[in-house]
Amino acid sequence: MPRVKGGTTTHARHKKVVKAAKGYYGRRKNTFKVARQAVDKANQYATRDRHNRKRNFRALWIQRINAAVRAHDESLTYSRFINGLTLAGVEVDRKVLADLAVHEPEAFGAIVDQAKGALPA
Repeated sequence: MPRVKGGTTTHARHKKVVKAAKGYYGRRKNTFKVARQAVDKANQYATRDRHNRKRNFRALWIQRINAAVRAHDESLTYSRFINGLTLAGVEVDRKVLADLAVHEPEAFGAIVDQAKGALPA
């Protein structure tokens, strides 16, 4: 049986890694060994930051909702507003609430009144 050389497969694998490292600085962009380390680390950061992005957006939505609630009624806080929504049976997520607060202030004001009405005096 003839000997099979693995040059084609190895070259394709190396090419894939070096292509992923395009734009990196110094030897990180063209030396396979260094490029592989850089690409692996970049993929670790990408995976971590996909989770962090969800966390950051939730924090942003909460800040926007809190600001809009306080602009509508100064005595009402974010946590009491969310509690009022729960008691009123309104099931709107924070992403939609933040979008309403920015783009539809009148509709958001109606939701604030509904949540305020459900809170115990």
